[in-house]
Amino acid sequence: MNKAKRKAIIAGNWKMNKTRPEAKALLEAIKPLVADANGKIEVIACVPFTNLETAVNVTAGSNVKVGAENVHFEKSGAFTGEISADMLTEIGVEYVVIGHSERRQYFGETDETVNKRTKAALAAGLKPIVCVGELLWERECNITEEVIARQIKLDLFDVTAEQVKNVVIAYEPVWAIGTGKVATDEQAQEVCAFIRAQLAKLYGQDIADAVTIQYGGSMNAKNCAGLLAQPDIDGGLIGGASLKAEDFSIIVKAAVEG
Repeated sequence: MNKAKRKAIIAGNWKMNKTRPEAKALLEAIKPLVADANGKIEVIACVPFTNLETAVNVTAGSNVKVGAENVHFEKSGAFTGEISADMLTEIGVEYVVIGHSERRQYFGETDETVNKRTKAALAAGLKPIVCVGELLWERECNITEEVIARQIKLDLFDVTAEQVKNVVIAYEPVWAIGTGKVATDEQAQEVCAFIRAQLAKLYGQDIADAVTIQYGGSMNAKNCAGLLAQPDIDGGLIGGASLKAEDFSIIVKAAVEG
């Protein structure tokens, strides 16, 4: 696989953390530390809804892009508490995380709603980071590939070959999210390569080779170099380490070098 065919992307997923003043301070600390990555890899901060406008303003003129952590699939309507894709693009958001394991586990997200959100995001000009991954029980039952194949087919159902060029896939083994457990370099590479093979079946090898596939299971400053050196891992969806400017910058540097 040729990594030169696709863009490496490091995206921080802040989850439900940081007030607006705290978000501003963190982004101000991150900007100079990742400035050298400009033009080499994409750096994204995916922040809570209340921090989006602050993040867009603080990162203006820098190489840090802003992403949201969720999006609804309807343009407007009686969906109390939800945010539409148009609302996100209007304030300058470029990326959105869709189908994170925590959304699936705690908020009833399904592959069907992930698919609807993904298509709505693409239609509005957002770039979705679509999360897939197996539970610990599923891995122990040796059905990881079946689970991942099903998610890829359903989550990208009716997404065209042209549209998928703007989709990022994040492989996040659910057993490694926020647990401190991390897939080995080899385990992560094996599944990311399998994801690319599934994309090739759906869209052809050339398009599959151009899709960015991230690893998203407790990547941090200590383990990032080995993971990012793998041929099919093109970046990371970073949780806890994205809340520490120095740690996040180390991961970005590793992606540049990887």
